[in-house]
Amino acid sequence: MKTIMLHGLGQVSSSWESTIMTMGKGFEILCPDLSDWLRNTEVSYYNLYHTFEKYCEDIDGPLNLCGLSLGGMLALQYAVEHGNRVNSLVLIGTQFSAPDNLLRFQNLIFRFMPESAFKETGFGKASMISLSKSMIGLDFYQDLKYIHCRTLVICGEKDRANRRASMKLKEQIPNAEISLIPNAGHEVNVDAPTLLGKELKTFFFS
Repeated sequence: MKTIMLHGLGQVSSSWESTIMTMGKGFEILCPDLSDWLRNTEVSYYNLYHTFEKYCEDIDGPLNLCGLSLGGMLALQYAVEHGNRVNSLVLIGTQFSAPDNLLRFQNLIFRFMPESAFKETGFGKASMISLSKSMIGLDFYQDLKYIHCRTLVICGEKDRANRRASMKLKEQIPNAEISLIPNAGHEVNVDAPTLLGKELKTFFFS
């Protein structure tokens, strides 16, 4: 069974490397680079999600999905709309609705940052602003009850911005459990890749 791991905004596919090494053998893991899906097309969440849908269509299911932040929202939406294709779901530092005020503030900050600051993200400055803007208004709260696959919600212990949403995900998704990763912030796959890898290995093999 294939496991698709979706990174967060500002990350790249290699952000999962240490986590995957900890998970060890026994997993067929795919780590797409989200920026690659938006080349030669308008940069928007809508286009990103529908490219992800097509990506999954070409893979024999059911699938294990694991996403962090933006990647988590993509995985969450897919589990809502294609529940029969999802075996299990891991949501790391994920919001069920877009934090509109935070996105607007983030975009304001982006506008004053130099282009060079976005070099390692896979997205250029204009693309980051466009993608963030397109996420304003997203809200999957009413759909959480329709997710019936095994679900693990993960949040870094220091990720205060996403802890409340993580608790809500655990409460509203019928078969969800939650794990707080000690000494980790939002980017759990960067801050605590070994602990995260162990959590994922236990979850997927249980």
